[in-house]
Amino acid sequence: MPTKNTSDNIEEYIKEILAQSGFAEIKRSSLADFFQVVPSQINYVIKTRFTESRGYSVESKRGGGGYIRIVKISFSDHHQLLGNLMANVGETVSQTVFSDMVQYLFDEGVISEREGNLMLAMSTDDVLGADAAHIRANMLLKLLQRLDRKGC
Repeated sequence: MPTKNTSDNIEEYIKEILAQSGFAEIKRSSLADFFQVVPSQINYVIKTRFTESRGYSVESKRGGGGYIRIVKISFSDHHQLLGNLMANVGETVSQTVFSDMVQYLFDEGVISEREGNLMLAMSTDDVLGADAAHIRANMLLKLLQRLDRKGC
């Protein structure tokens, strides 16, 4: 079994807080001290693992009383979730954001693991070529529209 790295441990810790109270309000320096890392490591975890495409909202306040507040975005139904995702698809979508959104759809029970793996296999830069980011955006938008029409 692979060992967890520090970033994995920080992510797991924050997710435990989210599971208990629905939101996590943390002081970056305190969390860095707790895990014995530099504050930029906390920033890295938050910027890469608690993104909107993964279903999180992050708010930060700088200064002496500063904090970082992380909230898991919840929707009343799949239609609302899909509508929100469609509204946030831009002209281009990176491979990372596409993967995050597919994972989010799986986590929310909208798609199966098999469907997600098929989408990920077809959406890589080497498969889509030079215009991959535009094609991925179109693929994602059409996928979300189809899922929404089917009443997932």
